[in-house]
Amino acid sequence: MSLPLLVSGAYAAAVDDSGTATSGATGIGDPYWPLDGNGGIDVASYRIRNSYDIRDQALRGTTQVRFTATEDLSSFNLDFLLKVSKATVDGVAAKVRQSKHELTITPRTDLAAGSRHKVVVTYAGHPGTKHYAGEENWLANDHEAVAMNQPHMAPWWFPANDHPIDKARFDVATTVAQGREVISNGKLVSKKRTRKGTTWRWRADEPMASYLAFFAAGDFTIQKGTAHGLPWVNAVSQQLPAAEQKSSLKLLSRTPDVVKALSADLGPYPFSVTGGLTTGLPVYFALENQTRPTYPAVGGQAESLIVHELAHQWFGDDVAIARWRDIWLNEGAATFMEWRFAEQHGGPPASEALMSTYDGHPAGDDFWELEVSDPGAANVFDDAIYDRGGMTLQALRQRIGEEKFWLLVRTWLDTKGGGNGTSEEFEALAAQVSGQDLTGFFTAWLRTPTKPAKTADNGLA
Repeated sequence: MSLPLLVSGAYAAAVDDSGTATSGATGIGDPYWPLDGNGGIDVASYRIRNSYDIRDQALRGTTQVRFTATEDLSSFNLDFLLKVSKATVDGVAAKVRQSKHELTITPRTDLAAGSRHKVVVTYAGHPGTKHYAGEENWLANDHEAVAMNQPHMAPWWFPANDHPIDKARFDVATTVAQGREVISNGKLVSKKRTRKGTTWRWRADEPMASYLAFFAAGDFTIQKGTAHGLPWVNAVSQQLPAAEQKSSLKLLSRTPDVVKALSADLGPYPFSVTGGLTTGLPVYFALENQTRPTYPAVGGQAESLIVHELAHQWFGDDVAIARWRDIWLNEGAATFMEWRFAEQHGGPPASEALMSTYDGHPAGDDFWELEVSDPGAANVFDDAIYDRGGMTLQALRQRIGEEKFWLLVRTWLDTKGGGNGTSEEFEALAAQVSGQDLTGFFTAWLRTPTKPAKTADNGLA
């Protein structure tokens, strides 16, 4: 299923008097989560101004959303879970209605296709009490909070057009009690103390998908510097035991060197700052938040985890998926880059990782039953998406050869950088760059729920 294309660039326009303005769709068109995102709007930026009470786990604030109407609108939606007290459109009070995950805003006058607008939403609530699509994604205790999750996180803390296809710029300011720290994406713009607490303002220079925006509030040890010409900021929760804090800082300190190594294969790092955060909360996953991935406490030796999340800065962040069914493009590429990094730093070659995984799962194993290119919403983070996605890329490398494979990777990142891509687009580019008919190859690896035959056509002989 194709997604509706969002308009880039806008112009002033007026709605005619024929009564053609309609309500924007409640979803952007993704078949896995029909209510994700919204029709009729193309968001340019979010200006988030929140305060967060760590002990009470309560959040309140205002978010300014600047967008272009992509059709004549009588009303439009944002994805949001907290209680909204008011909203304005271009400074004029608007009607608001909430139904679970959907916030419907009706401006006083219709919005014309191509016109630009500013909506400001005021809200308050306890994110930890909210759920959507069977998910309760707020991660917090009375010492710390971190807004990290996938595929959904934004609606728990700011109103959003919550789908990767609508990237935007972010300016996030969060006020916490004095003595507490806040970490977010991008660069720290300011830190101001007031009677209400300390406000930490972070700004991301490059557009990003809404689920990649994050903030963490609590007590953190923060380190910063510049390496290989790239600024970095790392933070580790002080809720962790001293030994775990030390090992986490050691692990995060590898970030600039890993970015440099990945850049040799993938091209220039796509963002203006890097770093990472280790939370003290009991989470069991890491997440590729743009410019600053978040990690659980895993010790100082888990370098492959750092490689995986930093590879996502290219695959998943800079080039985002256009549909959640294409998740293998993100996770498969990050897994493959783990293997590639290992073969360049004293580990086994990626070809061995491919065959070890291939031989380790006999025909008939559940591992082969998933259709990687369309796994279904319940399986987007299945182990097979990661491992078979990585295997697909290594097998493709062996099928088309080293030179054409890396030309494919660079061309994909160069042409899709800052935007979105689908599996079909990647497959078409692979055929174009290699000069080969790869239909059977991708059918075997991505669309057939059986173990690929060990043949040269499948990159296995």
